[in-house]
Amino acid sequence: TADEKVVDGTFLPEANGKDASPSGQSEGSKWQKPRLSRKSLMKCCLVKWIIASTSKQGPDCCDSDLELSMVRHQPEGLDQLQAQTQFTRKELQSLYRGFKNECPSGLVDEETFKTIYSQFFPQGDATTYAHFLFNAFDMDRSGSIRFEDFVLGLSVLLRGSVTEKLRWAFNLYDINKDGYITKEEMLAIMTSIYDMMGRYTLPSVKDDSPFDHVEKFFQKMDRNRDGVVTIDEFIETCQKDENIMASMQLFENVI
Repeated sequence: TADEKVVDGTFLPEANGKDASPSGQSEGSKWQKPRLSRKSLMKCCLVKWIIASTSKQGPDCCDSDLELSMVRHQPEGLDQLQAQTQFTRKELQSLYRGFKNECPSGLVDEETFKTIYSQFFPQGDATTYAHFLFNAFDMDRSGSIRFEDFVLGLSVLLRGSVTEKLRWAFNLYDINKDGYITKEEMLAIMTSIYDMMGRYTLPSVKDDSPFDHVEKFFQKMDRNRDGVVTIDEFIETCQKDENIMASMQLFENVI
């Protein structure tokens, strides 16, 4: 349930097999290619949406490389995507089958994102958050997301390093993509998450919570007091501050 998703703050750190300590010491240490259990993977709304679609199709495992010619937008070859992501070939084939079933054109639009998140978070209003999340995936501002962009983003969010995830989060918060986060942008994202979670969020959410969170975070992040947060300030502050890293779990659990 959505309630369990909020309470369970172990998703991303657990998924990549690294310690989520704010020091980020695991960044440079040697680690094996992570393997996500189906249970961990299924906590991600976008993956649930894809897997549900795949299961509707039945277990037929036709060659995904041959399927690529059947859609208007043909993604990169699976070998190339496997090299660019932390997914196995089998996982990519499964993701692609579901993606193609839901989006025969080979492209996802913003309305699809809104539908997905309204289904998984029926107790709140997911419209604004889905809009912001879609823009974070839609890197070239084309108004649609290709399969490649979809899995590259998911790979970072599910199996990336701490720094990679924080860079992705910065991109989400930087709404106008000018390379800086303003207090207004951070408040807009935070408010959209709280709106989506609704009043069933645990611990319970007060109306002033997003504003209080942003005031506290921004003061810590804006080190030179110039009114904006750079990507270096964002990453450094998040990695050094346990409270901020813990609060980032709220964001991590609504992907």
